[in-house]
Amino acid sequence: MRYKLLGKSGLRVSELCLGAMTFGEDWGWGASKEESKKMYEAFRGTGGNFIDTANLYTNGTSEKYVGEFIASERDQIVLATKYSNSTRHGDVNAGGNHRKNLVQALEASLKRLKTDYIDLYWVHIWDYMTPVEEVMRALDDVVRAGKVLYIGISDAPAWIVSQANTLAELRGWTPFVALQIEYSLIERTPERDLLPMARSLDIAILPWSPLGSGVLTGKYSKSEKRNNSEGRRLDALKDMFSKDWTDALLSERNLSIAEEVKKVADEIGRTPSQVALNWLRQKLGVVIPIIGARKASHIEDNLGCLDFQLSDEHMKRLDDVSNIALGFPHDFVSSEEIRNVTFGGTFTLIDNHRS
Repeated sequence: MRYKLLGKSGLRVSELCLGAMTFGEDWGWGASKEESKKMYEAFRGTGGNFIDTANLYTNGTSEKYVGEFIASERDQIVLATKYSNSTRHGDVNAGGNHRKNLVQALEASLKRLKTDYIDLYWVHIWDYMTPVEEVMRALDDVVRAGKVLYIGISDAPAWIVSQANTLAELRGWTPFVALQIEYSLIERTPERDLLPMARSLDIAILPWSPLGSGVLTGKYSKSEKRNNSEGRRLDALKDMFSKDWTDALLSERNLSIAEEVKKVADEIGRTPSQVALNWLRQKLGVVIPIIGARKASHIEDNLGCLDFQLSDEHMKRLDDVSNIALGFPHDFVSSEEIRNVTFGGTFTLIDNHRS
């Protein structure tokens, strides 16, 4: 395991992050306490020090397990958790980005985790209601109180993150140093705005669902869309999401991407999961995939991605099969015709170190 600086900070985190969303069986498809402990130990055994959970995960069980597992080595662990999503159905102030929810959620998380500080506290999802000034000032207050060391934001548009960090810089508040987003060979739309923004502002990128909700593990093919164990998981997900979502997950495009991943994996004697993770790890910027599973054997397999790198040729094949249109204005301003108009035919003569 090697380590990366977490965005525009001096904090050293492992190049993979262990996601604890599956710690606990409260949701019907997670891992037992014993299996969760095995996953944690496998991750720590390779030098991993970065653990990610949330107050909502498995109804709080995830935080309780994580708190117990890290108790004897708390100061060696970079502990991340989140607030925003509602923890009491029907209570209008038990969810959202506002100060009241932040304070009560943080205090509850500290108790479950049995710690007096959080290394990285995430805004879990943008609520489009709370003023950005309130969020950033409230987060800065808990940092100044010593209950939080760094802050990050998840599941928010690039313009919100940019506005928030510009405001923080101008007012001397704590800025976001990390961005958590869905990003994989299956889901590349963050490349339109979120990733360029993160690289420009020196914000670390933590992709969740780096294996495309299991599609990139090699368990699916066009002829057999799911095996029994993954089928049960998808059935559980259908209860949480819509059937359209699961059908889209196993689309013709996604299965074609999965097949190419498997071809590359077979050629180099690796597993599809390891190939998909390394495609992310080798992208520009600070990219730290969040690995999560229901079995320790899956985590051990994921950790095998640390032992090799993909060739330029394999990266290009994966890029090509999963390529998306960036849309306006990106495709417009990068077209040859517009570049000729903008640069007067000199574009190819300019060495741009920021590109």
